[in-house]
Amino acid sequence: MATAGKVIRCRAAVLWGPNQPLSVEEVEVAPPKEKEVRIKILAAGICRSDDHVIKGAMASKYPVILGHEAAGVVESVGEGVTIVKPGDKVIPLFLPQCRKCSTCLSPEGNLCILSDVTGRGVLGDGSTRFRCRGQPVYHFMGISTFSEFTVVGESAVAPIQAAAPPEKVCLIGCGFSTGYGAAVKTGKVTPGSTCIVFGLGGVGLAVIMGCKAAGAARIIGVDINKDKFAKAMAVGATECLSPLDSQQPVSEVLSERTGGGADFTFEVVGRLDTMVDALASCHMNYGCSVMVGAPPSTQKLSFDPMMLLTGRTWKGCVFGGWKSQDDVPKLVTDFMAKKFDLDTLITHILPFEKIQEGFELLTSGQSIRTVLTF
Repeated sequence: MATAGKVIRCRAAVLWGPNQPLSVEEVEVAPPKEKEVRIKILAAGICRSDDHVIKGAMASKYPVILGHEAAGVVESVGEGVTIVKPGDKVIPLFLPQCRKCSTCLSPEGNLCILSDVTGRGVLGDGSTRFRCRGQPVYHFMGISTFSEFTVVGESAVAPIQAAAPPEKVCLIGCGFSTGYGAAVKTGKVTPGSTCIVFGLGGVGLAVIMGCKAAGAARIIGVDINKDKFAKAMAVGATECLSPLDSQQPVSEVLSERTGGGADFTFEVVGRLDTMVDALASCHMNYGCSVMVGAPPSTQKLSFDPMMLLTGRTWKGCVFGGWKSQDDVPKLVTDFMAKKFDLDTLITHILPFEKIQEGFELLTSGQSIRTVLTF
């Protein structure tokens, strides 16, 4: 492309500090360096993790460009890049796959050593590719997709089918894959089992879709917002309840309803109290509880260790346990083959300049997934 090797000036949503509104600004995006890829973003989803950074609950350096769930097209590549070429349709990966570290080499793990889960805010060489108002702007999770153009490491991009609709498959970059994989890959839900899903946002609904696909016989959705129940039932829940409807602890209510606890429970809220509730709601001897929601980075969890001693399994997963470069293209292929439906998760599509409205829809509970188009 004509812009290859040049600084690109474009729009991006910059967060100048915690608890401030996003500001759509003109930013400078430097060319990709060795083993880097510059991407033109076509569509990006708004995820709760982005909101955690805005509220200061997740570690980040400021100013920062958020966004980690997107689809786009390669604008240019740096020296040595072999996995993609200019013009390829791609999904940026907040969870990279270097294929060299011990985790990437293990058949079980997926949290690559290159992942920026601590909020470093820079690419592999320790610097940023963004500038705004004459100062550096930090990256978020290594991909920063709330920008018309972004730069990522080669290990943080996956090529996908050219025909894949970006406003839909962008959800495979985080929300759908995280929830669906939590059920089918991390939890390994079994046919005929009973599952409980705490939190019925976009990721929680994807967990339900995964439980249903795995053959669960009973899927109970739990949320304090009853407006979400109809959508949960539409994607596969067999019943829903609100913890506010009983004076009993919700774990006791659920244990009674399931005859001693569920086979599998999933926490998709990111709250410490619901993590313990989810653990207590699975069967005391053979139940498995999976943490999916991102917890507050400054808080510590305490619980009764007897809940584990008696036989429960407590697991956590990032990105549903998928190996990103290997599995994202396969998930896109499955979507194109109509093996699952993403339309049910998308409630709003907005132009990029209305990003602040998209976050207001999220925090007010009016949206499941809002997709921004560029």
